Amino acid sequence: MRALVLKLFALLIFPTGIVQSQVTTQERVMMQYFQRSLQELEARLIKCDQDILQFNQKMYDLLNEMHGQLRKVNVLKSEVKSHVDGLAMRVERVERDVEYLHSKIPNEPSVEVEESLLEQELKEAQLKKQAAFNKSQECSAALSGIRSLKIVKKTDNVDGSWMKDTIKDSAKIYFFSGTRNSTLLEFVSLKSFTAADASKKLKVIALPHPWRGTGHAVYKGFVYYHLADTPNEILKVHLLNRTVTDRMLLPGAGRIPVYALSPHTFIDLAVDELGLWAIHADPDFGGNLVITKLDANSLAIEHTWDTLCKSRDAEAAVMICGTLYVVYNSRYGGRSSVQCLFDINDTLFTEDSNVIFFPKRYASHSSLKYYPKDKQLYAWDDGYQTIYKLETRRKG
Repeated sequence: MRALVLKLFALLIFPTGIVQSQVTTQERVMMQYFQRSLQELEARLIKCDQDILQFNQKMYDLLNEMHGQLRKVNVLKSEVKSHVDGLAMRVERVERDVEYLHSKIPNEPSVEVEESLLEQELKEAQLKKQAAFNKSQECSAALSGIRSLKIVKKTDNVDGSWMKDTIKDSAKIYFFSGTRNSTLLEFVSLKSFTAADASKKLKVIALPHPWRGTGHAVYKGFVYYHLADTPNEILKVHLLNRTVTDRMLLPGAGRIPVYALSPHTFIDLAVDELGLWAIHADPDFGGNLVITKLDANSLAIEHTWDTLCKSRDAEAAVMICGTLYVVYNSRYGGRSSVQCLFDINDTLFTEDSNVIFFPKRYASHSSLKYYPKDKQLYAWDDGYQTIYKLETRRKG
């Protein structure tokens, strides 16, 4: 009996173990399958992340390249705009020249003018225009040297300008201190200007608007100056009643200083034997100086010349008998010298002229004003009011 029970127990036990063994094997296979699937899925997710990172990097590089190209386009756009503005300015000058030439041709619609005769008249009008300045007034003086200097006074301001009115027999001195102000001082003579009690002998002239820079001019009882806070507006103010009698905008001026070593002055007004001039630097012309002949009565532009004289390292310039003389120096101060000139009648050339040195070994001029009557320069040299005596020769 006992043996039978044992046998039945064995029969019950062993089939159950076999089943359990089979179930455990299936679970193991399923677990291995799921594990491989998860590993494959994880690998795919990792590859997907890598692809996304590569895509983002490519998009970032593409955006950087697009921004770089856009910056280049903006630079090219600015250059094109600058060239177009310069071209428009030159077209305007040509149009003024054409209008001037047309004004020289009599308007006779009832008379048929042959083409050859018209061309001849145009050529004659152009020649007359070029010779108009020296025909209107005999002026043949050319700068040949600067003989001597005389320091007459010392002031606190490093920059400024002083001058005389070019009216015949006028002895008055006009004093502009600083690079921005709305008052100027008038002295009855050079003697009163240099006197010990000069402050008691001056006349204060309050202008209706402030000036800018040191490029002022006094001519026939009027003061001409660059209006402060404007790029290129010139005012004409009567010295007696102190009212603005005229104003104008000088085309192309006011974008860069007229002289690189005088950074506060953007327009320099000058007076010589032929009248009133305006000098400015044109960035569209390589920073070269441009001179404009102005009608002192109406401030109308009579003619404009582009010169080959550079603004770089220039500190001042003067007009003498229709010739521009540009003074150069070092940024650290040195001996000033005339190294470039431009004659409106093409009788003088820089290549044929010697460098003209100033007698003072160390100088720094913020302004130079020419007085035609006595052939002298009234200079502002680092706060010193100095007079230079000029040597001249005949042109040609």
